[in-house]
Amino acid sequence: MTAADTSPVPTSGPLPEPSHQAMEQAAEWFALLRSGEATDAERGQWQAWLDSSDEHRQAWGCVERVSHRFAPIKQSPDRHTAATAYREANGKLLRRRQGLLGIAALAGTGLLGWAAWRHTPLPGMALAWMADHHTGTGEVREVALADGTRVWLNAASAFNVDYRADLRRLNLLAGEILIQTAADAGGRPFAVDTPQGRLRALGTRFTVRMDEGHSLVAVQEGAVEVRTAGSGTTAVIQAGRQTRFTGESLGAIEDAETAREAWTRGILFADDIPLSDVVRELRRYRSGHLGLAPEVADLRVFGNYPVNDPDRALAMLESVMPIRVRRTLPWWVSIEPHD
Repeated sequence: MTAADTSPVPTSGPLPEPSHQAMEQAAEWFALLRSGEATDAERGQWQAWLDSSDEHRQAWGCVERVSHRFAPIKQSPDRHTAATAYREANGKLLRRRQGLLGIAALAGTGLLGWAAWRHTPLPGMALAWMADHHTGTGEVREVALADGTRVWLNAASAFNVDYRADLRRLNLLAGEILIQTAADAGGRPFAVDTPQGRLRALGTRFTVRMDEGHSLVAVQEGAVEVRTAGSGTTAVIQAGRQTRFTGESLGAIEDAETAREAWTRGILFADDIPLSDVVRELRRYRSGHLGLAPEVADLRVFGNYPVNDPDRALAMLESVMPIRVRRTLPWWVSIEPHD
């Protein structure tokens, strides 16, 4: 049986996301099998690992789905060159073979972990790419709307424009936007809708960000009225303040994050934030998988990092923190505790 013959086995209900450990095991098996140097014994050990749990099969399916967007071996006319590229991506691959065999022996013992992986920063990718305005991975763009309003899109972001006779409205579908509203000759109000509620601009400059289950608004100039979609709770957020909100409730109104707009200049400003937040942002700028071990997810990060050069940002983090950046494959990178 080959690596391409196996896909995740359907189950009767949704499975939890694979643990970081299972995902890394799957990536190492993938690298070995695609290197063209796996022995029959190693292929048998991989099959035993794969068959040992639903989590392993799900993790393997994740690796295959990501690999299909790159597939250097399938597309290479020179199998040897492609295999060499895989090996160079992780010089320890061959030396880890014995560890991989040991992993198979440990299968079924209960792999626990924190999952910090997503296939893409845009779960609604199809909807987002049909939007009026959108950006891809690593792309930041400025848009001038018909009334003179300027909108900056962060990486992996999308919104639709709905200008009517009585209202100027943007519908944020994914990601983050910075808005500098323009005065309207007809006096139409300006609003931004997210799944969690409506933001009404009161002559202003502000950012709106969608995260899992909530939205964030940070006001740089003027003020913004927030109304939640479900409960109808309202509040006015003044310049220099921000809040997170769901469809039912508003969070605390607090000082806006320092350098909230820094991403428009290609900078991630970290002021005592967890490494998990930094990695979540870098995923928007780097193609492929960027994993994070749970042991280092809560490490605090300080400094400025170039989000438009995520590999350089990773090197900077590695130089000042007790972490190592491991490259199992060219498109599969993970942050682990330093040995």
